[in-house]
Amino acid sequence: MSRSNQLTFSIWRLLRLSSFQIGSAMGDIIVTSIWNRMMISQFGIPATPVSLLIALRYLLSPLSLWAGYRSDTRPFLGMRRTSYIWLGRGLMVLSLPLLGWSLMRFAAVHELGGNFDLLGWILAIGSSLLYGVGTLISGSPYLALVRDSVPKSRQGLAISTAETILIIFFAIVGISFSFWLQEFDPLIFWEMVLATMIIGGFFWVFSIWGVEKSIRQQRGITLEQELAEVAQRASESSLLETIGHIWQDKRTRRFFFFLSLATFAAWAQDAILEPFGAELFDLPLARTTRFNSYWQAATVVTLVGGAYLWRKRPPERQRRITSGGLTTMAVGMVLLAGTAVFQQVRFIEIALLIFGAGFGVYTFGGLSLMAVMSSDKEAGAYLGLWTISVVVFKGLGTFAGGALRDLFLLSLGLGEGLSYGLIFLLEGVGLATAVFILSHVDVLGFARDIGRHLSRTDVQIASAD
Repeated sequence: MSRSNQLTFSIWRLLRLSSFQIGSAMGDIIVTSIWNRMMISQFGIPATPVSLLIALRYLLSPLSLWAGYRSDTRPFLGMRRTSYIWLGRGLMVLSLPLLGWSLMRFAAVHELGGNFDLLGWILAIGSSLLYGVGTLISGSPYLALVRDSVPKSRQGLAISTAETILIIFFAIVGISFSFWLQEFDPLIFWEMVLATMIIGGFFWVFSIWGVEKSIRQQRGITLEQELAEVAQRASESSLLETIGHIWQDKRTRRFFFFLSLATFAAWAQDAILEPFGAELFDLPLARTTRFNSYWQAATVVTLVGGAYLWRKRPPERQRRITSGGLTTMAVGMVLLAGTAVFQQVRFIEIALLIFGAGFGVYTFGGLSLMAVMSSDKEAGAYLGLWTISVVVFKGLGTFAGGALRDLFLLSLGLGEGLSYGLIFLLEGVGLATAVFILSHVDVLGFARDIGRHLSRTDVQIASAD
C-alpha cells in the first residue's frame, strides 16, 4: 500500500502542526513591519536599503530547495524533517536580539541628528542573514512534514490550513503589537523581541514534537525501515539530477513563473504600505501598524470560508478559484492606487479588505495547486522549488516596492500620491498577468502523470476549470 493510503486524517495533529505558525507570525511582524516602519519613518532612512535588507533573506531562497532535497534523502540526527526544522528555527531565535541591538544603535544616532551607523548596519545584516537562513532551512521541510501527515486527498487542505493559521496570527499579532507599541519605545521593543523568542520558540518545538514518529507508526514501519527507504532514494539521484528532472517539465516551469509573478505583484506593497499611510496622510503608528491586519483579517475570513465551501473539491480543481482570487486582488490594488492619487484616506481600509479577500481565495487555491504540483517521492524538492518561487519573488517584490518609491518620489519628484499610486497600479497589472499564465498550466495532466487518481467527474470538471 502507498503511504497516503495507510494514513488517517487527524484534525488534532494538523492543528498542532499549524501552531508552528504562531512563532512565524510574531517574528515576521517584528522584522518586516515594525522594524522597517521605524527605520524609514522614525529615523528617516531611505526605503531602498531598508527594503533590500528585508529582501535579503528572500534572495537566499535556493537554500530551501537544498533543505527540501536533504529532508527527502539525507536524515539529520536520525530524523528526516524535524531536525532541519529545529535547526532553522534556532537560527531565527538567535537573530532577534541582533535586530533589537541594531535598532537601538539607529535610535541613538538619530537622537544626535544622524541616520547612519556602521555597527547598526552590521548588526542588522547579521540578523537578516540568520533569520533568512533559518527560515529557508526550516520552511520546505515543515511544509513537507505537513504534507506527509495526511492522505493525498487532504494534502491541499493540510497545507492551506497551516497557511491559514499563519495569516490568522499575522492579524492577531499585528493588532496586539500595534496596541503594545503605540509609539517607539526601546524598552517595549525589547519586550516584544523577548516575547517572540520565548513564545515563538515554544511553539516551534511543541508543534512538531513526535509527529514523524506518529506518521511512521501509522504507516507500520520502523525508523530503520524509513531510513533505509531514504538511503535508497538518495542513491537514485543527486540534487542536480533531481532539479534537472523537475525543471525539464514545461508544466513545472509555467507553474513556477505563475507563482513567481503572483507573489512579486502581491508583495510589492509590503515595505511601503505603512510609510504610505504615514507620509501621504500623516497617520499615527498605531493605525498604520493595523494596515496589514486589515487585509490579513479579510484573508482569514475568505480562507476559512473557502476551506468550508470547497473542502470536498479535489485540489486538482482549484485553478478557477485561484484565478478569481487574483482578479479580486488586482481590483483591490487598483482601488488603493486611486486612493493614493486622489488622496482619499477613507477608502484605504476598503481597498485593503478587497485585496485581502482576494488573497484568501488565491491562497486557498494556490496552496492546493502546490500540493498537486508535487510528487510523493520528491515532495521536499518540489515544495522547496515552490518555496524558492514564493520567497525569492516576495523578496524581489518587497525590494521593488521600496526602490520604485524612491525612484518616483525622490529621483523623479512625482509627488507622494502619484508615486505610491503608480506602484499599486503596477501591482494590479502584475496580478492580472499571473491569471493569464495560470490559464496555460496543465495541472490536470501533471496530476495524472505523477499517479494521482481522479474520477471521471473530477476530470471533466477540472478540464472545464
